[in-house]
Amino acid sequence: MKTPPESFLLFKEELKKVQLEKERLSKQYEERIAELNAELCRLKEQIGSQQDMLRTTLDYASQLESNLDKFKEEVSESEEQRRNGVY
Repeated sequence: MKTPPESFLLFKEELKKVQLEKERLSKQYEERIAELNAELCRLKEQIGSQQDMLRTTLDYASQLESNLDKFKEEVSESEEQRRNGVY
């Protein structure tokens, strides 16, 4: 049996190296994508928490505004009663 030419053996060796490099890069790519997805999930979670805090803050501010309006009405009614009671 004839031995293959040296150029074929070199080509075959280079092909193996390229395939190994391709596998390494593919694995590295998949790991990086997994890291980015994990970071994206954390960021989504943080954004959700911040939205909840903003919603709660706006609800609280609205409630305070409503309470302030009621208090102003009570004060003005109290002043009117005081004025009407004195005269």
